[in-house]
Amino acid sequence: MVPSPDHLFRSVFDDVNMLRRTALSLLLACLAASPAAAQHTIFLVRHAERADTTPGTSPTMAADPDLSEAGRVRAESLAIVLKDAKITSIYATKYKRTQQTAAPLAKALGLTVSIAPADAADVVKQLAGAKGNVLVVGHSNTVPDVIKGLGVTAPVMIGDDEFDNLFVVTTGAPPSVVRLHYR
Repeated sequence: MVPSPDHLFRSVFDDVNMLRRTALSLLLACLAASPAAAQHTIFLVRHAERADTTPGTSPTMAADPDLSEAGRVRAESLAIVLKDAKITSIYATKYKRTQQTAAPLAKALGLTVSIAPADAADVVKQLAGAKGNVLVVGHSNTVPDVIKGLGVTAPVMIGDDEFDNLFVVTTGAPPSVVRLHYR
């Protein structure tokens, strides 16, 4: 039986996504194994898509929305991407969307998500005492401030409709940041 064009497209699309995940995992493994990363590597993401957000529209800004289905899929993808990054602690804010974004990785690694204040300066203080590689799940307005608080001088901005950024900050003299995207 000859496969349909739709089936072939989905198969090729799945293969491309698997290659992207594999390449990103290899990059993260290299970063985690580098001398700078051995000092301290901090992975930062904005929470995944909220249930109150429809692509192309303004969010309704519910007080504390859950993740949408797309957000839950993205959170699972984050867990796959970071599963081998030697994460030893995970921080998320008090909001459900950040905790739900962190939950799949925390479960896979057997870690408890630490609740961090949404204030960037307080998060930076907590990170100063952290050991090993860390994941921080924040918001579009806090992740750039945390990166700046870690000593990175290059400005970082996250758009309201951007949920796929993965920032990798390595400490050292000077600290550096790599901006990646995950799906």
